[in-house]
Order: sequence, then structure tokens, then C-alpha cells
Amino acid sequence: MPIYRSRALLRSYLTAGYALFIVYASLSPFSGWQEQGLEFFAVLASPLGQTYSWFDAVTNFLAYLPFGLLFGLTLRARMNAVWSVALATLVGLVLSALMEYTQMYLPNRTSSNFDLLMNGFGMLGGAVFAVSIVPRAWFFYLMHWRFQLFQRGHGVDFGLALVLLWMFAQVNPSLPILGNVFITEMARQPFVPPPVEPFNWLESMAVALNLLMLGTLLLTLLHSRRHAVAGLFLVLCVIALTKFIAAAVLLKSWALLLWLNGEALLGIFVGVALMALIGWLARPYLIRVAIVVACIYLVLAHGVLDSGAPSAAMRLYQWRFGHLLNYNGLSQTVMLFFPLLLLGYLWRGAVRRE
Repeated sequence: MPIYRSRALLRSYLTAGYALFIVYASLSPFSGWQEQGLEFFAVLASPLGQTYSWFDAVTNFLAYLPFGLLFGLTLRARMNAVWSVALATLVGLVLSALMEYTQMYLPNRTSSNFDLLMNGFGMLGGAVFAVSIVPRAWFFYLMHWRFQLFQRGHGVDFGLALVLLWMFAQVNPSLPILGNVFITEMARQPFVPPPVEPFNWLESMAVALNLLMLGTLLLTLLHSRRHAVAGLFLVLCVIALTKFIAAAVLLKSWALLLWLNGEALLGIFVGVALMALIGWLARPYLIRVAIVVACIYLVLAHGVLDSGAPSAAMRLYQWRFGHLLNYNGLSQTVMLFFPLLLLGYLWRGAVRRE
């Protein structure tokens, strides 16, 4: 029973987090609310596909596909396959309808019945895929590996969700690796080389503290601390590879490797060295160090360094879709709240320990 509850809890955390992502992306920037004289039922009854593009269709389908997958996995831990698919699809349609209704009060958003339809198909596809993989042998071995490698308990599930949340913010190609300052295109005359910018030691410190937050989190989650370095290396490799692929697809060619700068590399080296120094600490002391690290990072990254506006990096992209601006804003919001969520997780662990 503890394994069953823990498995369902991790899925529930990820499902709730993704639902918040959808709300943010649908209603961002949360300003300019006003009545526009639209009737929601008139929107639903309008001809399908009116002023619609293939990109809108694919985007809305893919936006709800992971939500259907996560919610389907959550429900499948508690009910049969048919009810899991049906309930997940229904909840996805209700959430999509709420977002389309609310968008009628945002002048820069357009409500569409085709959005609702494609979101429903995405939710259905994700839920069907979820119930189809649960009986697979590889899925069982994946769950077994998760319980063998990580500790068990409600707090551990929340900690694992935090790791994935941290990774989501870091794969943004318009941010330096493990950094929090948006990369911007310098305005300069043609054929004139850009000026050499001074090395920013504060950015290196922010990168080191950011990596140390993840490292201390992994140290509290893993059964054996000797796996922490390998786990940290694996996470960094996944982030670097995903960042490179995203940069190759989304950014202009000259901006392909701007996310890999000297400040970030120095910060990663310092962060790994500091993690090796504190890795031997007993758990109570490790939690206290992690709390101090998270507090210092909050002050440095959001009080001293200026991360800039999400729109600051838009000229780096070769795509002009507004979804990218929403993604930049979401990354910035996650980076702001992650240290606070980590502090809550660590404080709860310290209180339980006492």
C-alpha cells in the first residue's frame, strides 16, 4: 500500500503542476481584462477552422497530450482503463472550456471552438497512451527502478516533482545553462564586431548556487549518496542535449551556442566542487546547508541580478509565434518559485526529522 500511494502521489503532483502550466500559458500576461461583447455559446457554434492554421491545431493538440498522459496515469492507479480515459478526457475538456471562456475577456487572446476540439483530442490521445503503457513490462521495471534508487514517502514524491520542475525551466534555449538571465541580441552596426563584455562573477555564483540547490535536493532523495554525482551528471547531460536541440530548432543560427558561456561553465565547476564538499554531511546538517543555499540564491538571482523581461530574448528566435513569449514567461516564473518550493520541502523535512 505505501508503494501504491507513493506512485500515485508523484503522478498527482506532476498532473497538478502541468494543469497550472496550461492556465499560465492560456491566460498570460494576466492583464487588460475587459468585456468584449462575446457570447461563449456563439463561439462554440461558429464554423470550425475559421481563421485557423495547422500550427494552431498541432500546438493545441500537443499542449494537452502530456496532461492527458499524466492525468491518465494518475487515474489508472485508482480505477480501470475505461474510466481513466473517460474521466481524464472530460476533465481536460472542462479545463479547456474554462480557458476559452476566460480568454474572451483578454483582448490579445482569441477564443475558438477548434482550440477546444484539438485540446480534447490531445487529452484523449494522452489518456489512451497512458492506460496502454501501464501493463507493459518496461513500465513495471521503470517503477521498480524508481523505488530502488530513491527513498519512499510523500515528501520524496514532492522532491522528485521539484527536480522535474527545475529541469523544465533550465531547458529554455534563451537562458544560459543553469543561469537565470535572458540572453539578448545586442543592437550594433552591421559588420562591426560586438563589444567584449566583462566577465560577470555574480552570474557564475548564481549558476553555482542553482546547481547546488539541485545537488542537495538529490542528496536528500537518493537511497545511496554515491549515486548523487552520477545523477547530477545525467541531469546536466539531459539539459544540455535538450537545450541544444531546442536552440537548433527555435533560435537563429548565430545564437545556437549562446547558452554555453564562460560564466555558466565556471559556475558548474564551482557547484560540483561544493557539492563534493557537503556530500558527506549528515542529513540534518545537509538540509540546513540547502536552506542557506536557497536563501542566498533567492537574494542574488532576484534581488541583485536582473533576469530581464521575457520578451528581451524574442529577437533570438527565428519563430515569431506568441507561444514562445509565454514559454519564456513561464520559465521565469518557475525560476522564481522553485527556491521557495524547495525551502518549503526542506523545512517540512527538517520538522519531520525533529
